[in-house]
Amino acid sequence: MALRTIIKEGDERLRKKSRPVTEFNERLWTLLDDMYETMKGDGVGIAAPQVGILRRAVVIDVGEGRHELVNPEIVEQEGDQYGGEGCLSVPGQYGMVHRPQKLRVRAQDRYGKPFELEAEGYLAVAVCHETDHLDGVLFIDKADRMLDPEELEETE
Repeated sequence: MALRTIIKEGDERLRKKSRPVTEFNERLWTLLDDMYETMKGDGVGIAAPQVGILRRAVVIDVGEGRHELVNPEIVEQEGDQYGGEGCLSVPGQYGMVHRPQKLRVRAQDRYGKPFELEAEGYLAVAVCHETDHLDGVLFIDKADRMLDPEELEETE
């Protein structure tokens, strides 16, 4: 497994819509493993566009174990939660964002097998944040106000 370079805000690839994954092979498995190693320790999720790959794949670990979502689609959401978010591609910036409290996402695993994941709380935030990346959307586009790091600690 290798660490990948995380591209930062201003790189045009972060603003493009990603293409669906159609080949479930060792190349995808390597990408997913590399993405996990790249975000581990510094983040709770990463999307393929953040490492310069315009494919619909994300990896999330909010402390409940690793979730790999290939071609994810949020099919149901309910409730509202409001909290501070940051992003590996927008270092040092934090903002307050509304997200659903609960959601259901339909995706495929690394082998192409379809599945559904129900997420709530922090996991729901991470799923929304990472799937937004697949459509070229950053949290700063949805934040209704930006925070400094001290304010972020107060929101947790």
